[in-house]
Amino acid sequence: MSTVDFYDKMAPFYHLIFPQGFDASIERHGSAVDAIIRDNFGPSADTVLDVSCGIGTQALGLALLGYQVTASDLSPKAVARAKQEASRRNLSIDFSVADMREASTLHTRRFHIVLSADNSVPHLLTDDDISAAFNSFYQCSKPGGGCIITVRDYEKEDTLNSNLFTYGLRNQDGMRYLVFQVRDPDGHFLDISMYFVEDDGSDTPKTHVMRGRYYAVTIPRLMQLLESAGFVDVARNDGAYFQPVITGRRCH
Repeated sequence: MSTVDFYDKMAPFYHLIFPQGFDASIERHGSAVDAIIRDNFGPSADTVLDVSCGIGTQALGLALLGYQVTASDLSPKAVARAKQEASRRNLSIDFSVADMREASTLHTRRFHIVLSADNSVPHLLTDDDISAAFNSFYQCSKPGGGCIITVRDYEKEDTLNSNLFTYGLRNQDGMRYLVFQVRDPDGHFLDISMYFVEDDGSDTPKTHVMRGRYYAVTIPRLMQLLESAGFVDVARNDGAYFQPVITGRRCH
C-alpha cells in the first residue's frame, strides 16, 4: 500500500487515535505548536504552511488561534476530511493536495513557518527524497522564518523486532473500536500496519487495516539534511511536543 493509499484509507478513522477526542487534540496540538513558533520565531510569525496536514489536527488548531494557515497533504481523502472539519468550525484555511517535495511549486508565496508534524517526513524513504522536501520547505519560508518538523526518535525505538502498540478502545455512534498498530522492521525501514477493529456487538466484527512504510532516519541525519538545504540554527527540542521537534531558520 502506498502512502497515499494508507492515508486515504485512514482518513475516516484518523480521529480515533486520539484518546481525549479530536477537538481536545486540535486544541492541544495547536497550543503546543503555537508555543514552539513563539519561542523560536517570535510573535510576528503568523503565516503557516502545513505541508502534511492530514485531516487537519495542527492546521485547525493554529487557525483557531488566529494564524493564517495554508495546508496541503499527499492524501486527497485526508484533505477532503480536513476541509469538512474546517467548515464545521467556520475556519478559513486554503487546503490543497500536494506532495511535500513539490510544495514550493504549488505554494508560490512564502510563509513565516513551514510545518510538518506527526512523523510525516520519514514516509519519504531516501535521503534524496527528504532533501528534496527540505529544499522545498526552504523555498517556501520567509527570511527570518523557517521550518518546524516533529518526528519519532528512531535511535530510541526498537527497530530490530516486531512490536505492538495499542491506542485503546474508542466508542462512537454506538460502535466500539479497538485501535492498535504493529511495526515490523525491514533493514533501515519499518513496515506499519494500523488496525481499527469495528465491533457492533455482533459475532463478526469488521477489521480495517492500513499498511505503510517509514524510513527509520535518525534525528541527527535530518538535522544535517536541513542544514544542507540552507537552514541555520537547526536545533532539537524534546520537551515542547509529544514527539521531538526540529527547528531551522532561513536567514536570507
